[in-house]
Amino acid sequence: MQGKLIILSLTALAIVSCTKEIATQPTEKSSSQGVQNVQVAETASPTTSASSTETVIKFGSFVKGEHVTKGSASIITENGKSFLVLDQNFKTDSGPDLFVILHRQDKPQIYGITEKDYASLGRLQKTSGTQRYAIPDNIKIADFASAAIWCRKFNATFGYAAFSK
Repeated sequence: MQGKLIILSLTALAIVSCTKEIATQPTEKSSSQGVQNVQVAETASPTTSASSTETVIKFGSFVKGEHVTKGSASIITENGKSFLVLDQNFKTDSGPDLFVILHRQDKPQIYGITEKDYASLGRLQKTSGTQRYAIPDNIKIADFASAAIWCRKFNATFGYAAFSK
């Protein structure tokens, strides 16, 4: 009987020691409602001890180029890596050869951009909703003034988001 109690006690101790305390983390709901606290339960992992931190570096709202494009784009850093994030309100038309690019000008040309003026982050994943694109370490973010959705086949800018400084 004592052996069963010891095993039960050790099992309970192992379960309790594998979880962290419930933490309260602030999240933004909307600018009119302020900050709301949310209860988050975290599970300890033997390989990760630091929590990720996300910092917004640049932000802009999409405007129409060749096609109506809506939503916003943010450049963030997270754990030392940079990403371009398109928000949940992002929407553009479909096209044959769409790419996400960073452009050196805050208002890229609608037609005929040149290779020296942009850096490609890859093919557009989908025409609406939240998306995330890694920005390679060799790209100097300060050199770029906007994000754009660009059709490579027709060299047409569907829409762009000029970054606020």
